[in-house]
Amino acid sequence: MKVILNQDVKHLGEEGDVKDVAMGYARNYLFPRGLAVPCNDMTLAHFESRKAEIEAKKQVKRSEAAGLKERLEATAIKLVMPAGANGKLYGAVTNQTIADEFIKLGFEIERKRIELPGLTFKSVGKYRVSVRLYEGTLAEVEVYVEAQPEAKTESHAPKHEKRHHRHEEETVETDAADAEEPAEDAE
Repeated sequence: MKVILNQDVKHLGEEGDVKDVAMGYARNYLFPRGLAVPCNDMTLAHFESRKAEIEAKKQVKRSEAAGLKERLEATAIKLVMPAGANGKLYGAVTNQTIADEFIKLGFEIERKRIELPGLTFKSVGKYRVSVRLYEGTLAEVEVYVEAQPEAKTESHAPKHEKRHHRHEEETVETDAADAEEPAEDAE
């Protein structure tokens, strides 16, 4: 079924776009919410009269995307992740990790718009990430993944000692219990 969108619909299209959708989707979702109208001669004429207004909105979005592209490309993301001695990360850097960093920097970018070469980064180094913006505008952002300074050797030693002490306490208790049993047998 052909419909004309009254407003931008995520994952479908923008205001004024003519789209072919399933009849149930149009009838049960788009029409009741006022997101679309059936495509016919009358609605086409109405949207033709609003074409200049719709194009002005799209131009504003294009200029916002160009400004966002400039700000993103001027930004470099530095991630400090736990890694082994060989530079291999214990986890992986995904598009969600990058999206979280963008939020910390004040950018609202969906993770689906972030494209990583190879889907994830699994070692330290310098990478380039593509961010898809409005109408195919791409921003290239540099990402530096660094290894976290190792302070783990100190933290492992006390845990090992605790485990050792706990084991000694158990053996002391077991020895005391063994010592009591022969006394009971003697009675």
